[in-house]
Amino acid sequence: MLPALDDAAVGQWCRAAVAALSAARGRIDDLNVFPVPDGDTGTNLLATAEAALAALEEAGEDRHEPAWALLARGAVLGARGNSGTILAQLWRGLADQLAGQPPADGPTLATALQKAADTAYGAVADPEEGTFLTVARAGAEAAVAAVASGRTALGEVVRAAADGARAALEATPGQLAVLRDAGVVDAGGAGLCLVLDALVTTVTGVEPDRPSLARRSERGHHGHGHGDLPHQPPAGPGSEVQYLLADSDEAAVARLHERLAALGDSLVVVGVDTPGGREWNVHVHVADVGAAIEAGIEAGRPYRISVTPLAPVRSPAPAPDTRAVVAIVPDGGLAELFRDEGATVVGCGPDGVREDDVLAAVLGSGAAGIVVLPNDPTLTAPASRAAERAREEGRDVAVVPTRSPVQGLAALAVADPTRRFGDDVITMAEAAAATRWAELTVAEQEALTSAGRCAPGDVLGSAEGDVLLIGAEPVAVACELLDRMLSAGGELVTLVVGQDADLADAVCAHLASGYPTVEVTRYAGAPEGVPLQVGVE
Repeated sequence: MLPALDDAAVGQWCRAAVAALSAARGRIDDLNVFPVPDGDTGTNLLATAEAALAALEEAGEDRHEPAWALLARGAVLGARGNSGTILAQLWRGLADQLAGQPPADGPTLATALQKAADTAYGAVADPEEGTFLTVARAGAEAAVAAVASGRTALGEVVRAAADGARAALEATPGQLAVLRDAGVVDAGGAGLCLVLDALVTTVTGVEPDRPSLARRSERGHHGHGHGDLPHQPPAGPGSEVQYLLADSDEAAVARLHERLAALGDSLVVVGVDTPGGREWNVHVHVADVGAAIEAGIEAGRPYRISVTPLAPVRSPAPAPDTRAVVAIVPDGGLAELFRDEGATVVGCGPDGVREDDVLAAVLGSGAAGIVVLPNDPTLTAPASRAAERAREEGRDVAVVPTRSPVQGLAALAVADPTRRFGDDVITMAEAAAATRWAELTVAEQEALTSAGRCAPGDVLGSAEGDVLLIGAEPVAVACELLDRMLSAGGELVTLVVGQDADLADAVCAHLASGYPTVEVTRYAGAPEGVPLQVGVE
């Protein structure tokens, strides 16, 4: 039994919360009918908690900041969705009270929970009862009541908070008609209960014995499947807009808050201190996406902008024997290239891709059999999770783990909807695997690579993800890189070039003179910062 929450315990709590949310993500998603029935509350809460944990783990054991501050910063900057942003606000509220202070005992934590719940209410423009906020406040009030009654040990306080939150959760259907009609408890509140139970486990070493979170069809109210419940709130029109805001101040954020409140609802704005200054996570549901983003530009510098239609992901009945290919590629020329080849494109940025966006593309394709091409080793995991969720909707989905857009193009080139789906997947996977890939990039900072130390501005030639060459001139590096790749043989070279036409012309001339029997296919559209991508088959 821990007598107080120190930095180590904060990290343990965060890890336990991630584990609990990960295990229950699908069930929480399935409870989600408010504020819109988009089925992503569990996913968003998990992503937020994972961002908090990543901030703690990145700092390591020798961190120079309190764990509470790192937890709050990671959660706020990584918060996703309405519930994720409110969870981040709660953790930030705790950090405001506890960071830099002695380890929190029972009374100290109870007071911090109460103040955190109060600040969470203040962060939401139009708070409603029967929601995440209600559950948070009930848990905090139960903790304060335990201390007032003489139960001041940390274990007693966290148990009281978790029990109070669970009781409030079970009462939420009586506070919101949409929950009552759907036969569910509030999804965000359910996630918070798991986070508080994880705190109990961390402090006491004993996991609370709770009934599992029931899916809609298991609660005995309606026998309908997901997305077929009566009396659901309308899904739109509108979109969820979320972004981080930097280079601003409290006065500008207050004006932003007023403007966004007039534009839409489900508005949550949470600020946190970072090494570069204060930043805010802004979340709102609006009909006018452009106006919401323009308001952010007027207030500061919005970045990591995401826009998601509020309409829940629906799975139209697929036409029999129909096929589709979903490709994840950066926006720009590559996206157009894949579209021209018949793929449905999901754009990705420096921060990767949203699993929900991949799922929406898969289900929205209307096809019975879908192949997903991640085209980057870091995107295979979210693509696979989206595929698994699509299979639950009755789709036949396969992920061909392409590691580069040139491998994706090779796979797409051999796709044949007249084949049996399984055979087509195998053929595409074989084509991708037979394509060796390489690229040119420019070093942004000094680093030690497998080819030696590079300095900012150096041209790097990489193959299969490993740096093989470091040089000063892009043409020289590109030509040597191709020589090394073709030394192992090859009949077809695919070039995806950036804006440097001279580089592309020089590489094509080198191939024509040195390898006259090799077929060369050249495309425009390499991502920004990548002068050249190469595939050899």
